[in-house]
Amino acid sequence: MNKGKTRKSITKRFRVTKNGIVLRRAVGQDHLLSKQTGKKRRQLRKMVKLSEPEAKKIKKLLGK
Repeated sequence: MNKGKTRKSITKRFRVTKNGIVLRRAVGQDHLLSKQTGKKRRQLRKMVKLSEPEAKKIKKLLGK
């Protein structure tokens, strides 16, 4: 049986914690930031937890 290959694009976009929680970057940070308040921009810097069904799919693509 062949070894599974990791999707490199997925490894760059997601992070898995020690407890198995999958994190992603918050949306809305790429452009039109001048419209947003400083508070909102600071909040968007934080990583966001994925839902369980999505996390399961991402872990499979990561080979975990």
